[in-house]
Amino acid sequence: MKIIIIGAQAAGASAAAKARRTAPDATIRIYEKSDIVSFGACGLPYFIGDNFTDPNEMISRTPEQFQKDGIEIKLLHEVINIDINSKKITVKDLRSGQNFDDNYDKLLIAVGANPINPILSNRQLKNIFTLRDLHDGLAIKKVLTNPDIKNVVVVGAGYIGLEIAESLVSLKKNVRIIQLDERVLIESFDQQITDVIEENIKQYCDLHLQERVQGFEGEHIVTHVITNKGLYPADAVIIATGVKPNSDIYKNIGINMLGNGAIITDSLGQTNIADVYAAGDCVALNHRVSQSMVYIPLATGANKLGKIVGENMAGGHYEYPGTIGTSALKTFDIEAGRTGLTENEVKKAQIPYKIVVVKDKNHSNYVAGQTSVIAKLIYHADTRVILGGQIAGGSGSALRVNTLATAIWSHLSIDELTMMDFLYAPPFSRPWDILNIAGSIAK
Repeated sequence: MKIIIIGAQAAGASAAAKARRTAPDATIRIYEKSDIVSFGACGLPYFIGDNFTDPNEMISRTPEQFQKDGIEIKLLHEVINIDINSKKITVKDLRSGQNFDDNYDKLLIAVGANPINPILSNRQLKNIFTLRDLHDGLAIKKVLTNPDIKNVVVVGAGYIGLEIAESLVSLKKNVRIIQLDERVLIESFDQQITDVIEENIKQYCDLHLQERVQGFEGEHIVTHVITNKGLYPADAVIIATGVKPNSDIYKNIGINMLGNGAIITDSLGQTNIADVYAAGDCVALNHRVSQSMVYIPLATGANKLGKIVGENMAGGHYEYPGTIGTSALKTFDIEAGRTGLTENEVKKAQIPYKIVVVKDKNHSNYVAGQTSVIAKLIYHADTRVILGGQIAGGSGSALRVNTLATAIWSHLSIDELTMMDFLYAPPFSRPWDILNIAGSIAK
Protein backbone atom coordinates (compact mmCIF):
# COMPACT_ATOMS: atom_id res chain seq x y z
CA MET A 1 0.00 0.00 0.00
CA LYS A 2 1.21 3.50 -0.87
CA ILE A 3 -0.13 6.43 1.13
CA ILE A 4 0.54 9.98 -0.07
CA ILE A 5 -0.10 12.89 2.28
CA ILE A 6 -0.19 16.49 1.07
CA GLY A 7 0.78 18.72 3.97
CA ALA A 8 2.97 18.04 7.01
CA GLN A 9 1.39 20.16 9.72
CA ALA A 10 -1.02 19.06 12.47
CA ALA A 11 -3.41 16.83 10.52
CA GLY A 12 -0.88 15.47 8.03
CA ALA A 13 1.69 14.71 10.71
CA SER A 14 -0.87 12.98 12.95
CA ALA A 15 -2.15 10.92 10.04
CA ALA A 16 1.32 9.81 9.00
CA ALA A 17 2.27 8.72 12.50
CA LYS A 18 -0.96 6.75 12.99
CA ALA A 19 -0.79 5.17 9.54
CA ARG A 20 2.74 3.99 10.23
CA ARG A 21 1.69 2.36 13.52
CA THR A 22 -1.34 0.75 11.88
CA ALA A 23 0.38 -0.46 8.70
CA PRO A 24 4.10 -1.01 9.38
CA ASP A 25 4.80 -2.19 5.84
CA ALA A 26 3.02 0.63 3.98
CA THR A 27 4.91 3.21 1.94
CA ILE A 28 4.10 6.59 3.45
CA ARG A 29 5.26 9.77 1.73
CA ILE A 30 4.51 13.37 2.70
CA TYR A 31 4.84 16.35 0.38
CA GLU A 32 5.16 19.71 2.13
CA LYS A 33 5.56 22.93 0.16
CA SER A 34 7.23 24.82 3.02
CA ASP A 35 10.43 23.97 4.90
CA ILE A 36 8.56 23.49 8.19
CA VAL A 37 6.81 20.38 9.49
CA SER A 38 4.56 19.57 12.43
CA PHE A 39 4.31 23.22 13.41
CA GLY A 40 1.93 24.56 16.07
CA ALA A 41 0.88 28.05 14.96
CA CYS A 42 -1.10 28.56 18.18
CA GLY A 43 2.17 29.43 19.91
CA LEU A 44 3.03 32.35 17.63
CA PRO A 45 1.47 35.19 19.67
CA TYR A 46 3.27 33.94 22.78
CA PHE A 47 6.57 33.59 20.92
CA ILE A 48 6.24 37.17 19.69
CA GLY A 49 5.41 38.29 23.23
CA ASP A 50 8.62 36.70 24.59
CA ASN A 51 6.83 34.05 26.65
CA PHE A 52 9.51 31.77 25.20
CA THR A 53 12.46 32.38 22.91
CA ASP A 54 13.19 29.09 21.11
CA PRO A 55 10.90 28.78 18.05
CA ASN A 56 11.59 25.05 17.91
CA GLU A 57 9.29 24.63 20.90
CA MET A 58 6.40 25.08 18.44
CA ILE A 59 7.58 22.11 16.36
CA SER A 60 6.28 18.75 17.56
CA ARG A 61 8.31 16.52 15.29
CA THR A 62 11.32 17.06 13.08
CA PRO A 63 11.86 15.66 9.56
CA GLU A 64 14.56 13.41 11.01
CA GLN A 65 12.06 11.88 13.42
CA PHE A 66 9.66 11.16 10.55
CA GLN A 67 12.45 9.55 8.53
CA LYS A 68 13.48 7.45 11.53
CA ASP A 69 9.96 6.02 11.65
CA GLY A 70 10.07 5.13 7.97
CA ILE A 71 7.96 8.07 6.80
CA GLU A 72 9.45 9.74 3.73
CA ILE A 73 9.04 13.52 3.84
CA LYS A 74 9.71 15.85 0.93
CA LEU A 75 10.08 19.49 1.96
CA LEU A 76 9.75 22.38 -0.49
CA HIS A 77 7.69 20.13 -2.75
CA GLU A 78 4.30 21.49 -3.83
CA VAL A 79 1.60 19.22 -5.22
CA ILE A 80 0.15 21.23 -8.10
CA ASN A 81 -2.31 18.74 -9.59
CA ILE A 82 -4.36 15.69 -8.64
CA ASP A 83 -5.55 13.23 -11.30
CA ILE A 84 -8.23 11.19 -9.55
CA ASN A 85 -8.81 8.90 -12.54
CA SER A 86 -5.26 7.60 -12.73
CA LYS A 87 -4.63 8.16 -8.97
CA LYS A 88 -1.65 10.32 -9.81
CA ILE A 89 -0.34 13.63 -8.50
CA THR A 90 2.00 16.16 -10.09
CA VAL A 91 4.63 17.62 -7.80
CA LYS A 92 6.82 20.69 -8.25
CA ASP A 93 10.24 20.65 -6.62
CA LEU A 94 10.47 24.26 -5.45
CA ARG A 95 14.26 24.09 -5.24
CA SER A 96 14.89 23.02 -8.84
CA GLY A 97 11.62 24.14 -10.43
CA GLN A 98 11.20 20.69 -11.98
CA ASN A 99 7.88 18.80 -12.05
CA PHE A 100 7.40 15.07 -11.64
CA ASP A 101 4.53 12.62 -11.11
CA ASP A 102 3.79 10.24 -8.27
CA ASN A 103 0.99 7.74 -7.73
CA TYR A 104 -1.03 6.72 -4.68
CA ASP A 105 -3.32 4.04 -3.35
CA LYS A 106 -4.68 6.36 -0.65
CA LEU A 107 -4.36 10.13 -0.68
CA LEU A 108 -4.79 12.60 2.17
CA ILE A 109 -5.34 16.29 1.47
CA ALA A 110 -4.15 18.18 4.54
CA VAL A 111 -3.18 21.51 3.01
CA GLY A 112 -4.48 23.68 5.84
CA ALA A 113 -5.65 27.27 5.53
CA ASN A 114 -4.26 30.62 4.45
CA PRO A 115 -4.81 34.02 6.06
CA ILE A 116 -7.65 36.07 4.63
CA ASN A 117 -5.79 38.97 3.09
CA PRO A 118 -8.25 41.76 2.23
CA ILE A 119 -7.50 43.95 -0.77
CA LEU A 120 -6.06 47.15 0.69
CA SER A 121 -4.23 50.01 -0.97
CA ASN A 122 -0.44 50.05 -0.54
CA ARG A 123 -0.49 46.55 0.91
CA GLN A 124 3.06 46.05 -0.41
CA LEU A 125 4.60 48.46 2.09
CA LYS A 126 7.09 46.97 4.53
CA ASN A 127 6.16 46.13 8.12
CA ILE A 128 2.68 44.91 7.17
CA PHE A 129 2.28 41.28 8.21
CA THR A 130 -0.08 38.36 8.52
CA LEU A 131 0.55 35.74 11.20
CA ARG A 132 0.22 32.14 10.09
CA ASP A 133 3.56 30.33 9.98
CA LEU A 134 6.96 30.38 11.64
CA HIS A 135 8.47 32.71 9.06
CA ASP A 136 5.72 35.27 9.82
CA GLY A 137 6.47 35.00 13.53
CA LEU A 138 10.21 35.40 13.06
CA ALA A 139 9.75 38.42 10.80
CA ILE A 140 7.37 40.16 13.20
CA LYS A 141 9.57 39.41 16.21
CA LYS A 142 12.60 40.86 14.43
CA VAL A 143 10.81 44.10 13.54
CA LEU A 144 9.43 44.53 17.05
CA THR A 145 12.93 44.48 18.55
CA ASN A 146 13.49 47.89 16.94
CA PRO A 147 12.80 50.51 19.64
CA ASP A 148 11.52 52.89 16.97
CA ILE A 149 8.55 50.56 16.39
CA LYS A 150 6.14 52.07 18.89
CA ASN A 151 2.69 52.20 17.29
CA VAL A 152 1.28 48.87 16.11
CA VAL A 153 -2.14 48.43 14.53
CA VAL A 154 -3.89 45.06 14.66
CA VAL A 155 -6.55 44.58 11.98
CA GLY A 156 -9.15 42.10 13.21
CA ALA A 157 -10.41 41.16 16.67
CA GLY A 158 -10.69 37.40 16.53
CA TYR A 159 -8.64 34.94 18.56
CA ILE A 160 -5.29 35.68 16.91
CA GLY A 161 -5.86 39.43 16.79
CA LEU A 162 -6.60 39.65 20.51
CA GLU A 163 -3.82 37.27 21.53
CA ILE A 164 -1.25 39.20 19.51
CA ALA A 165 -2.56 42.50 20.92
CA GLU A 166 -1.89 41.26 24.45
CA SER A 167 1.63 40.22 23.45
CA LEU A 168 2.27 43.63 21.86
CA VAL A 169 1.16 45.43 25.01
CA SER A 170 3.52 43.26 27.05
CA LEU A 171 6.31 44.52 24.76
CA LYS A 172 5.34 48.10 25.68
CA LYS A 173 3.90 48.93 22.26
CA ASN A 174 1.02 51.34 21.69
CA VAL A 175 -1.67 49.06 20.29
CA ARG A 176 -4.73 49.96 18.26
CA ILE A 177 -7.22 47.23 17.29
CA ILE A 178 -9.52 47.89 14.33
CA GLN A 179 -12.50 45.57 13.90
CA LEU A 180 -14.99 45.71 11.02
CA ASP A 181 -17.83 44.15 13.03
CA GLU A 182 -19.73 45.70 15.91
CA ARG A 183 -18.16 43.30 18.43
CA VAL A 184 -14.93 41.41 19.05
CA LEU A 185 -14.98 37.62 18.59
CA ILE A 186 -18.34 37.98 16.90
CA GLU A 187 -18.44 34.44 15.48
CA SER A 188 -17.51 32.71 18.74
CA PHE A 189 -19.24 34.54 21.59
CA ASP A 190 -22.54 36.30 22.25
CA GLN A 191 -22.76 39.92 23.29
CA GLN A 192 -23.09 39.28 27.03
CA ILE A 193 -19.60 37.76 26.93
CA THR A 194 -17.94 40.10 24.42
CA ASP A 195 -19.09 43.12 26.45
CA VAL A 196 -16.93 41.86 29.33
CA ILE A 197 -13.97 41.19 27.04
CA GLU A 198 -14.22 44.58 25.34
CA GLU A 199 -14.37 46.46 28.62
CA ASN A 200 -11.10 44.84 29.67
CA ILE A 201 -9.39 45.36 26.30
CA LYS A 202 -10.10 49.10 26.46
CA GLN A 203 -7.97 49.32 29.60
CA TYR A 204 -4.91 48.35 27.54
CA CYS A 205 -5.60 49.14 23.86
CA ASP A 206 -7.37 51.63 21.65
CA LEU A 207 -10.29 49.52 20.39
CA HIS A 208 -12.15 50.61 17.25
CA LEU A 209 -15.36 48.74 16.35
CA GLN A 210 -17.45 49.03 13.18
CA GLU A 211 -14.53 50.56 11.32
CA ARG A 212 -13.15 49.46 7.96
CA VAL A 213 -9.47 49.54 7.05
CA GLN A 214 -9.07 50.85 3.50
CA GLY A 215 -5.32 50.99 3.05
CA PHE A 216 -1.98 52.29 4.21
CA GLU A 217 0.31 55.28 3.81
CA GLY A 218 4.09 55.35 3.58
CA GLU A 219 6.88 55.65 1.08
CA HIS A 220 8.58 52.29 1.56
CA ILE A 221 7.57 51.41 5.11
CA VAL A 222 4.06 51.80 6.49
CA THR A 223 3.52 55.00 8.49
CA HIS A 224 -0.28 55.22 8.76
CA VAL A 225 -3.42 53.12 8.50
CA ILE A 226 -6.33 54.61 6.57
CA THR A 227 -9.90 53.70 7.57
CA ASN A 228 -13.34 54.97 6.69
CA LYS A 229 -13.24 57.00 9.91
CA GLY A 230 -9.68 58.25 10.28
CA LEU A 231 -5.94 58.14 9.75
CA TYR A 232 -3.79 56.49 12.44
CA PRO A 233 -0.01 56.31 12.94
CA ALA A 234 1.45 52.84 12.47
CA ASP A 235 5.06 51.68 12.59
CA ALA A 236 3.85 48.12 12.00
CA VAL A 237 0.57 46.44 11.09
CA ILE A 238 -0.59 42.88 11.75
CA ILE A 239 -3.56 41.70 9.68
CA ALA A 240 -5.54 39.06 11.57
CA THR A 241 -8.82 38.87 9.69
CA GLY A 242 -9.23 35.11 9.82
CA VAL A 243 -8.32 32.19 7.60
CA LYS A 244 -9.80 30.32 4.66
CA PRO A 245 -9.16 26.80 3.32
CA ASN A 246 -6.20 26.53 0.98
CA SER A 247 -8.40 25.11 -1.76
CA ASP A 248 -6.46 25.82 -4.96
CA ILE A 249 -5.20 22.26 -5.38
CA TYR A 250 -8.57 20.51 -5.16
CA LYS A 251 -11.20 22.99 -6.30
CA ASN A 252 -11.32 21.58 -9.85
CA ILE A 253 -11.40 17.82 -9.18
CA GLY A 254 -15.09 17.53 -8.29
CA ILE A 255 -14.65 17.30 -4.55
CA ASN A 256 -17.62 18.27 -2.37
CA MET A 257 -17.03 21.36 -0.28
CA LEU A 258 -18.71 24.24 1.50
CA GLY A 259 -19.05 27.65 -0.10
CA ASN A 260 -15.80 28.81 1.47
CA GLY A 261 -13.84 25.88 0.02
CA ALA A 262 -13.80 23.64 3.10
CA ILE A 263 -13.83 19.97 2.06
CA ILE A 264 -16.78 17.85 3.15
CA THR A 265 -15.94 14.35 4.38
CA ASP A 266 -17.84 11.51 5.97
CA SER A 267 -17.24 10.24 9.49
CA LEU A 268 -14.23 8.22 8.28
CA GLY A 269 -12.58 11.30 6.81
CA GLN A 270 -13.30 10.20 3.23
CA THR A 271 -14.29 12.67 0.55
CA ASN A 272 -16.79 11.90 -2.19
CA ILE A 273 -13.84 10.77 -4.35
CA ALA A 274 -12.65 7.20 -3.93
CA ASP A 275 -9.49 6.75 -1.87
CA VAL A 276 -9.15 10.50 -1.26
CA TYR A 277 -9.32 11.66 2.35
CA ALA A 278 -9.06 15.11 3.93
CA ALA A 279 -8.27 16.52 7.36
CA GLY A 280 -7.11 19.72 9.03
CA ASP A 281 -7.91 23.37 8.46
CA CYS A 282 -9.03 22.73 4.89
CA VAL A 283 -11.92 20.55 6.08
CA ALA A 284 -15.47 21.07 7.34
CA LEU A 285 -16.48 19.11 10.44
CA ASN A 286 -19.82 17.67 11.52
CA HIS A 287 -21.25 19.56 14.48
CA ARG A 288 -22.78 17.19 17.03
CA VAL A 289 -25.40 19.71 18.19
CA SER A 290 -26.58 21.38 14.99
CA GLN A 291 -25.96 18.24 12.88
CA SER A 292 -24.52 20.43 10.13
CA MET A 293 -21.13 20.73 8.47
CA VAL A 294 -19.20 23.66 9.91
CA TYR A 295 -15.82 25.27 9.37
CA ILE A 296 -14.00 25.48 12.71
CA PRO A 297 -10.23 25.53 12.03
CA LEU A 298 -8.86 24.47 15.42
CA ALA A 299 -5.78 22.39 16.25
CA THR A 300 -7.91 19.97 18.28
CA GLY A 301 -10.11 18.97 15.36
CA ALA A 302 -7.16 18.84 12.95
CA ASN A 303 -5.14 16.49 15.13
CA LYS A 304 -8.06 14.20 15.99
CA LEU A 305 -9.40 13.83 12.47
CA GLY A 306 -5.85 13.44 11.18
CA LYS A 307 -5.25 10.53 13.54
CA ILE A 308 -8.53 8.86 12.50
CA VAL A 309 -7.79 9.29 8.80
CA GLY A 310 -4.31 7.85 9.28
CA GLU A 311 -5.78 4.71 10.77
CA ASN A 312 -8.48 4.41 8.12
CA MET A 313 -6.11 4.87 5.17
CA ALA A 314 -4.07 2.03 6.62
CA GLY A 315 -7.08 -0.31 6.66
CA GLY A 316 -8.90 0.66 9.86
CA HIS A 317 -12.50 1.74 10.33
CA TYR A 318 -12.63 4.43 12.98
CA GLU A 319 -15.25 7.17 12.97
CA TYR A 320 -14.78 10.81 13.89
CA PRO A 321 -17.52 11.61 16.42
CA GLY A 322 -17.88 15.25 15.43
CA THR A 323 -17.07 18.59 17.00
CA ILE A 324 -18.79 20.94 19.41
CA GLY A 325 -16.36 23.79 18.78
CA THR A 326 -14.83 23.98 22.25
CA SER A 327 -12.26 26.77 22.38
CA ALA A 328 -10.87 29.47 24.63
CA LEU A 329 -8.52 32.41 24.83
CA LYS A 330 -6.87 34.67 27.34
CA THR A 331 -6.80 38.37 26.60
CA PHE A 332 -5.25 40.63 29.24
CA ASP A 333 -7.14 39.99 32.53
CA ILE A 334 -9.95 37.91 31.01
CA GLU A 335 -10.20 34.21 30.26
CA ALA A 336 -13.05 33.24 27.96
CA GLY A 337 -14.21 29.86 26.73
CA ARG A 338 -17.10 28.54 24.68
CA THR A 339 -18.54 25.23 23.56
CA GLY A 340 -21.56 24.00 21.63
CA LEU A 341 -23.72 26.59 19.89
CA THR A 342 -23.92 30.32 20.46
CA GLU A 343 -27.32 31.98 20.57
CA ASN A 344 -26.89 33.18 17.00
CA GLU A 345 -26.03 29.66 15.87
CA VAL A 346 -29.05 28.20 17.66
CA LYS A 347 -31.28 30.70 15.90
CA LYS A 348 -29.71 29.83 12.56
CA ALA A 349 -30.31 26.13 13.24
CA GLN A 350 -33.95 26.94 14.11
CA ILE A 351 -33.77 25.10 17.42
CA PRO A 352 -36.23 26.26 20.11
CA TYR A 353 -34.15 27.47 23.01
CA LYS A 354 -33.89 29.33 26.29
CA ILE A 355 -30.92 31.00 27.95
CA VAL A 356 -29.66 31.62 31.46
CA VAL A 357 -27.03 34.22 32.30
CA VAL A 358 -25.31 34.21 35.71
CA LYS A 359 -22.78 36.59 37.24
CA ASP A 360 -20.74 35.40 40.22
CA LYS A 361 -17.17 35.17 41.56
CA ASN A 362 -14.42 32.72 40.70
CA HIS A 363 -13.63 31.72 44.30
CA SER A 364 -14.10 32.65 47.96
CA ASN A 365 -13.81 36.32 48.85
CA TYR A 366 -11.24 35.75 51.60
CA VAL A 367 -8.67 34.39 49.17
CA ALA A 368 -6.61 36.92 47.21
CA GLY A 369 -7.37 37.29 43.52
CA GLN A 370 -11.15 36.96 43.56
CA THR A 371 -12.63 38.19 40.28
CA SER A 372 -16.00 38.33 38.57
CA VAL A 373 -17.21 35.53 36.30
CA ILE A 374 -20.12 35.51 33.86
CA ALA A 375 -21.65 32.36 32.40
CA LYS A 376 -24.22 32.08 29.63
CA LEU A 377 -25.89 28.73 28.97
CA ILE A 378 -28.22 27.92 26.11
CA TYR A 379 -30.57 24.97 26.37
CA HIS A 380 -33.40 23.36 24.41
CA ALA A 381 -36.75 24.91 25.26
CA ASP A 382 -38.53 21.55 25.33
CA THR A 383 -36.01 18.87 26.32
CA ARG A 384 -33.83 21.25 28.41
CA VAL A 385 -30.71 19.57 26.99
CA ILE A 386 -27.74 21.94 27.04
CA LEU A 387 -26.94 23.27 23.56
CA GLY A 388 -24.09 25.67 24.29
CA GLY A 389 -22.21 27.57 26.93
CA GLN A 390 -19.84 30.49 27.30
CA ILE A 391 -17.88 31.68 30.33
CA ALA A 392 -15.66 34.73 30.84
CA GLY A 393 -13.85 36.14 33.84
CA GLY A 394 -10.70 35.86 35.90
CA SER A 395 -8.52 32.90 36.80
CA GLY A 396 -10.22 29.52 36.44
CA SER A 397 -13.03 30.72 34.19
CA ALA A 398 -12.03 29.14 30.89
CA LEU A 399 -11.41 25.62 32.19
CA ARG A 400 -15.00 25.46 33.49
CA VAL A 401 -15.97 25.24 29.84
CA ASN A 402 -14.57 21.70 29.79
CA THR A 403 -17.37 20.76 32.19
CA LEU A 404 -19.92 22.24 29.81
CA ALA A 405 -18.30 20.46 26.88
CA THR A 406 -18.65 17.15 28.73
CA ALA A 407 -22.28 17.94 29.53
CA ILE A 408 -23.10 18.78 25.91
CA TRP A 409 -21.20 15.74 24.62
CA SER A 410 -23.25 13.56 26.99
CA HIS A 411 -26.60 15.25 26.24
CA LEU A 412 -27.13 16.38 29.84
CA SER A 413 -29.94 18.73 30.73
CA ILE A 414 -29.55 22.13 32.32
CA ASP A 415 -31.23 20.81 35.47
CA GLU A 416 -28.53 18.17 36.02
CA LEU A 417 -26.00 20.93 36.67
CA THR A 418 -27.85 22.04 39.80
CA MET A 419 -26.60 19.29 42.09
CA MET A 420 -23.56 18.18 40.12
CA ASP A 421 -20.73 17.51 42.56
CA PHE A 422 -18.14 20.13 41.59
CA LEU A 423 -15.05 20.62 43.73
CA TYR A 424 -15.03 23.29 46.42
CA ALA A 425 -11.91 24.79 47.94
CA PRO A 426 -11.53 28.51 48.70
CA PRO A 427 -8.69 29.16 46.18
CA PHE A 428 -10.65 27.55 43.33
CA SER A 429 -14.38 27.98 43.76
CA ARG A 430 -17.31 28.68 46.06
CA PRO A 431 -19.61 26.11 47.70
CA TRP A 432 -22.13 26.70 44.91
CA ASP A 433 -20.21 26.89 41.66
CA ILE A 434 -21.47 29.26 39.00
CA LEU A 435 -22.59 26.25 36.95
CA ASN A 436 -24.62 24.92 39.89
CA ILE A 437 -26.29 28.33 40.12
CA ALA A 438 -27.01 28.40 36.39
CA GLY A 439 -28.73 25.02 36.62
CA SER A 440 -30.81 26.01 39.61
CA ILE A 441 -32.19 29.25 38.17
CA ALA A 442 -32.78 28.07 34.59
CA LYS A 443 -36.50 28.48 33.91
